[in-house]
Amino acid sequence: MLQTIQSAFKTKEIRMKLLYVLMALVVVRIGCNIPIPGVNNSLMQEMFNKNQSLGFLDVMTGGSFSRMSIFALNITPYITASIILQLLTIAIPRLEELQKDGEDGRRKINEFTRYLSIVLAVIEGAAMVIGFRNQGFFKEEGYVSMIVAVAAFTAGAAFLMWLGEQVTVKGVGNGISIILLINIVARIPSDLSGLYKTYISGAGNITNAIVAGVIIVLIIVAMFVFIVFLQDGERRIPVQYAKKVQGRRVAGGQSSHIPLKVNTAGVIPVIFASSMMSLPVVIASFAGIQPATGPKATLFQKFLTVCNQSSWCKIGSWGEFKYSLGLLVYIALVIFFAYFYTSVTFNPLEISNNMKRQGGFIPGIRPGKPTTDYLTNVLNSIIFMGAVGMVIVCVLPIFFSGVFGADVSFSGTSLIIVVGVVIETLKQIESLVLVRHYKGFLGN
Repeated sequence: MLQTIQSAFKTKEIRMKLLYVLMALVVVRIGCNIPIPGVNNSLMQEMFNKNQSLGFLDVMTGGSFSRMSIFALNITPYITASIILQLLTIAIPRLEELQKDGEDGRRKINEFTRYLSIVLAVIEGAAMVIGFRNQGFFKEEGYVSMIVAVAAFTAGAAFLMWLGEQVTVKGVGNGISIILLINIVARIPSDLSGLYKTYISGAGNITNAIVAGVIIVLIIVAMFVFIVFLQDGERRIPVQYAKKVQGRRVAGGQSSHIPLKVNTAGVIPVIFASSMMSLPVVIASFAGIQPATGPKATLFQKFLTVCNQSSWCKIGSWGEFKYSLGLLVYIALVIFFAYFYTSVTFNPLEISNNMKRQGGFIPGIRPGKPTTDYLTNVLNSIIFMGAVGMVIVCVLPIFFSGVFGADVSFSGTSLIIVVGVVIETLKQIESLVLVRHYKGFLGN
């Protein structure tokens, strides 16, 4: 992999692509620090310090949400629109036909995604402005400032969507994912600095500091290694194609395989589960209602505490620990969405029919329904293993945060995204290097 990176920098064409990506990321980070007009930033930071449930959105937006910058919505409307369109392809036959219609169909679906992203950006921006204005987070009154703020949020989301597509075309691909990656990575140094101040520099003596530092490094490295295996792990199902006589020659007879990834649904189940758990808290925060656990707290505030990740795994007393019930709901949602999303995107019946039409079969399994049942059984076992792996990655940061007070903004979701995007980007760079070498060979 290091040799691939070195070869990429030695090639002028690929080096210019990497430079384009770097400049685009610089623009993203600059925009994340430009606040929209009329926002009281001190009050916003105070609210975010009190309400840790908004941390997931802040991580996904690279800290721009807490700063109320022009990129506060970031690429979240585009990601949401992409997921909605992908799910609607199952419910709407026309979209399913477009998805199977090659490059033209995918171009049309991308166009629908852009339009839906703008609509979602306007809705989310208006909800944020109205909710935060009612809590006094805006200095100016009147409809003009509100329209300006909504327009700024929408324009920022649209610009990042366009920039991500430009990075995909003119850079090394995966433009939207790379922007999401830099947003997450931008928060990691401050989190590591917090861990250092709390557990290393704040330790009583040098021995405790060394032990704490070694434990932190081992946990982080182990999680990254585990995620790499989880992302790259796959089950290969062998496929044999029957020989066919075409004229005077015999065609076919090749052996192939169907790769089934262990983490078949990627990070989507974790995003769905996190979004569903944090949605009531986010909506309530717009209305000025915060989670609470005291004797004067209402039933709805206690429900918000159950949905709030920062209240899970508190082992000080039963009064605090009982709110960890939300963690069990979160785990169940991750497993459910892993099965649901895979069932939407992977159809064993379609794969079985395609194999049958092409004269392919799985050794030891009859074509038709037996092949479909076999693929379904294998897929279900793989989905469960991948879901358990995702649960382990997501629960560990929550556990250490609740038990030891290790407050970090990056969660299991963030780590899976970081590892997945880095691996995919490196593969894209490797393919560019190979294509460049093949072109050079043919040119000679």
